[in-house]
Amino acid sequence: MPIRYEKSGRIATITINRPEALNAIDPTTNAELVEAWADFRDDPEVWVGILTGAGDRAFCAGADLKALIPALTEQARRGELQEFNFGGITRGFVTWKPIIAAINGFALAGGTELALACDIRIAAETARFGQPEVRWAIIPGAGGTQRLPRAIGLSAAMEIILTGRQVDAQEALRLGLVHKVVPPSEVMTEAYRTAEALLANGPLALRAAKQAVIQGWDLPLEEGLDLELRLLRDLLLTEDAVEGPRAFAEKRAPRYQAR
Repeated sequence: MPIRYEKSGRIATITINRPEALNAIDPTTNAELVEAWADFRDDPEVWVGILTGAGDRAFCAGADLKALIPALTEQARRGELQEFNFGGITRGFVTWKPIIAAINGFALAGGTELALACDIRIAAETARFGQPEVRWAIIPGAGGTQRLPRAIGLSAAMEIILTGRQVDAQEALRLGLVHKVVPPSEVMTEAYRTAEALLANGPLALRAAKQAVIQGWDLPLEEGLDLELRLLRDLLLTEDAVEGPRAFAEKRAPRYQAR
């Protein structure tokens, strides 16, 4: 199978499973990722997602240049390439559930773009990032030109995109492209540890916070503050918002139900 989709408790883990191709994404893999992420979004029993790649050489080396790019080229020739959701989360996909990227090796081109579409990025010391598309006479087309500048700033993103050079894990950490760097053997352990930390929080609050940040990013300040207040009002009417302060007062762990 080109992907593995596993659920354990409240955590869903999606693994790109083409290690022989550095987890590059071909049309079949892309279709399965789209289906898996839609299931994650719609399943009320899972609250946090983790995306990773099989093996220790690559998170994802981007699009399969021998299969996916020719298919997209043919669609472009026919005037049919109006929408393309690479990897299931880069375009036209919305979930307010948090997603963690566990980056174990190369995350190049579409691999960097997939990582950028996640909310928290944990990288192995051996991880490498880059947007080398211009070397092959195309551009980052799965959000790289839009998300990378938002993540690390315009100047740094422009240099990486236009040169196509690779960035190692420590530089990625310094730039703010990733949030934590750990030994390769600890990437998944740290991803699950982070997922469990998220699950200790109110699930509806996590979703509202993510929504407020993402939707408010490009709004004028006053409009962003209005959005924040609307989301807070909605949260205050939930059962979880009653449970949280009650658990605090009773000095016990809260029992959230996402209601």
